[in-house]
Amino acid sequence: MRVVIQRVSGASVSIGGRVRASIGPGLLVLLGIGPEDGPEDIDWLVRKVAGLRIFDDEAGVMNRSVVEMGGEALVVSQFTLMASTKKGNRPSYIGAAGHELAIPLYKSFCQALAAAIGRPVGTGEFGADMQVALVNDGPVTICIDSKNRV
Repeated sequence: MRVVIQRVSGASVSIGGRVRASIGPGLLVLLGIGPEDGPEDIDWLVRKVAGLRIFDDEAGVMNRSVVEMGGEALVVSQFTLMASTKKGNRPSYIGAAGHELAIPLYKSFCQALAAAIGRPVGTGEFGADMQVALVNDGPVTICIDSKNRV
């Protein structure tokens, strides 16, 4: 599993011109799922995302997590995070999990993150053509791959 985490002052996801979910200050999480991913990847990534100290404390130092600052989260599925660009200029998406595996893992990730941060998580719609709007705060953008834990 791969995530791109962006610290935002606000973010939303729209489908067909209608806002499906929006958040205020918190995290926009773009989630890519591979065919070898499973529950252990969810557990590890959710702990990392919920505990990531990328919000300022009283001294202006990035020392607080989304939980500690009472922030929100928006999770958007993004199979293109699993792209391979080794050959040519056209990305290959063979490294992305199929719907039968990815949809349940996406839902489980969202549920686990909601439990970890103690509030509902906004979501996109798996497989939909989505428009994501955000104001990256900082900017702060972090990439994490559950297969690269060391």
